[in-house]
Amino acid sequence: MSNPGMEALIPLVNSLQDALSDVCYNYELHLPQIVVVGAQSSGKSSVLENLVGRDFLPRGTGIVTRRPLILRLLHADTVYGEFHHCKGNKFTDFNKIREEIKAETERLTGRNKDISSVPINLLIYSPHVVNLTLVDLPGITKVSVGDQPADIEYQIRKLIMQYICHENCLILAVTPANTDLTNSDALKLAKDVDPQGLRTIGVITKLDLMDKGTDAKEILENRFLPLRLGYIGVVNRSQKDIDGQKDIRAALQAENNFFLSHPAYKHMAHRMGTPYLQKILNQHLSNHIRDTLPGFRRDLESQLRALNKEAEEFRLDDPTSRNKTLTLLIHHFADELKKLIDGTCDNVDTVCLSGGARLNQIFHLRLPNELTKVQPDEIKLRREISYAIRNIHGVRTGLFPPDMAFEAIVKKQISWLKEPCNKFIDMVNEELITTVNQCFDKLTCFPKLREETEKLVTTKIYEQERKCKDLVLQLIEIQLAYINTNHEDFVGFSKNIVSIVNVIRKGWLTMSNIGLMKGGKEYWFILTAESLSWFKDEEEKEKQYMLPLDNLKLKDIVKGFKSSRFYFSIYNTELRNVYKDQKWLELACCSQEELDSWKVSLFRAGVFPDKVDGLGNEEFTDPLLERQVETIRHLVDSYMSIIHKTFRDQMPKTVMHVMVNSVKEFIRSELLSQLYPLRETLMDESPDQQQHRVEVLRKHRALKEALAVIEQVSLSIPLPPPVDSPRIQPSSSQETSKNGRPGHPPLPSPPEHHKRHNASPDSFMHSSTQHIRPRPSGPR
Repeated sequence: MSNPGMEALIPLVNSLQDALSDVCYNYELHLPQIVVVGAQSSGKSSVLENLVGRDFLPRGTGIVTRRPLILRLLHADTVYGEFHHCKGNKFTDFNKIREEIKAETERLTGRNKDISSVPINLLIYSPHVVNLTLVDLPGITKVSVGDQPADIEYQIRKLIMQYICHENCLILAVTPANTDLTNSDALKLAKDVDPQGLRTIGVITKLDLMDKGTDAKEILENRFLPLRLGYIGVVNRSQKDIDGQKDIRAALQAENNFFLSHPAYKHMAHRMGTPYLQKILNQHLSNHIRDTLPGFRRDLESQLRALNKEAEEFRLDDPTSRNKTLTLLIHHFADELKKLIDGTCDNVDTVCLSGGARLNQIFHLRLPNELTKVQPDEIKLRREISYAIRNIHGVRTGLFPPDMAFEAIVKKQISWLKEPCNKFIDMVNEELITTVNQCFDKLTCFPKLREETEKLVTTKIYEQERKCKDLVLQLIEIQLAYINTNHEDFVGFSKNIVSIVNVIRKGWLTMSNIGLMKGGKEYWFILTAESLSWFKDEEEKEKQYMLPLDNLKLKDIVKGFKSSRFYFSIYNTELRNVYKDQKWLELACCSQEELDSWKVSLFRAGVFPDKVDGLGNEEFTDPLLERQVETIRHLVDSYMSIIHKTFRDQMPKTVMHVMVNSVKEFIRSELLSQLYPLRETLMDESPDQQQHRVEVLRKHRALKEALAVIEQVSLSIPLPPPVDSPRIQPSSSQETSKNGRPGHPPLPSPPEHHKRHNASPDSFMHSSTQHIRPRPSGPR
């Protein structure tokens, strides 16, 4: 037995599925899920079987459906069933499907009356169905029996809500005709999730079991508790018919005879019964397909536009296409490298630095750091300056710092710049190669082209690296050729070199032997190569005194163990007063580290301890020599700061011009000309690329065919005709009479205030006593 209404949809759905199946993107026509909801023993399972056209669900009294049954109908050439819990086992006998459903239910819930929310998934393959999902749920019950939990009603309602709350769900609210419709749990649950009634159809069962003299005429005419989609009456097989294995075809014929012969229903027999319910469901499926096609078309057109360019590039059947592809690939490669270096990429990397950002980091962080590493040790530098001064003076005692000592030290430090500059070029070279490699992705499709391109570009990078190192070496030689002491930033420019006063150290010190305050008084001290001055505060506006450093010596002072400060003193070797009537200055620091630092600074200024044991350098004992060393040292620092500033500025410019820009220009203007003679062999695709090209062209062709099929399908699906039911006609009495047919009585026009109310999209169901006037007796 098949579903004729469903079979009418099969060619349409199959044509769409076939058109879309060749597209790599997995398109599916997600048809609505039909969920059957109703009270226990209301005939839900029978309605479901009639829709499928097969007798396969368990039967019995009480609660029979104790687990959700998710029934997926799949179009296939043969008829069989398959369960998700036993894949590969095909059931061709539907009686065995019924037994397996019962066994699987009892496996999880036992033989008692308990329920479970774990669904049973059944797939039925048939040439007479479309891809659709039907759900049979446990019937709503009020009282727990047997081993059922006390909250069985709450569990079942919660389970039903999980399924009917989805917008893609069509609700069949099943209610027996021999019960009070106002107490229908199915309608109440449906209203909770579908207040506008857009996806709820009322199904009235057991019409043949109503007491004599009673009927459901008002309900089926949608005059009592009307629904937006109305009610449909069905007559299912009785338990006697099922036990007697009455065929569904015969049951449907008996159902039709019942409606035609019943005096209350014969005028609407054409819109009652299981076939009409199938018609309504199929109309919803057709509407869904029609509403879905525009979205499919937009998605397919978007994919087609995205593939057009790539498919055009993959047409390599003639030499012209190969030449064009080679040109496009190299131009794209050059553009990608330019974007990476200039920072104009379409996709910004938010994980790490790359390309031009890495080069910028090398320019402004790594280069200054490498230049700083070549600065000499302070003691070693002072020793070298001392030796240079004394060797230049020879047997003479020099009164002024010699220029030759300054130049000798400066040239030596300039020559040390070769190593950090070469290391800087190596870092740029490495980063440039890394950046170029990031642009080879498009060339991966052609292994020989990538290999040859990589070889040519890498060779060019190393060639430019050698040129850059030679140019930097020339820059260093240029700096060594002439020491420009007239540079405007040089500290000795337009000044007498002997009169240069350089600050060696600044800081707070406490004078402990001057003043009446206990513990002494703090002053801001400034130490230069010529003097020691102190001020009231660090603003250096109120100078207290300036002490020349001539004939001064340094002496340690040991205080008691309770003292928290560290002391030293300064005195004059000729026993003169150093400050007012004081023969010495007693100074204090807060820590031993600070004390040692001040001592080193005083050594640099030519103030030495009264005992020089442990210094190991006899030159520290000559104050005049130390002042000359200090002067030259500061001149060297000043000049080398100019050199470092120059190289920090010139090195990035040099590598950008000689290396980065030259490589970019080579790729843009020369690379293609060197690759072009080898194009016949370079454009051989990799196996993966060949497969990818076939897939792209196949998908491009399939998309065009699918769009053509969808266009034909769109034209072949007209708007659905109005269903022969007054419940879905417009509320206007004029349109109702216009669409009405003989034997199909229209609804009387409600009062004006009810018209306005019924026009609201929020209306779902209305009381017959409030919204419906008494129906005239007799058919129209």
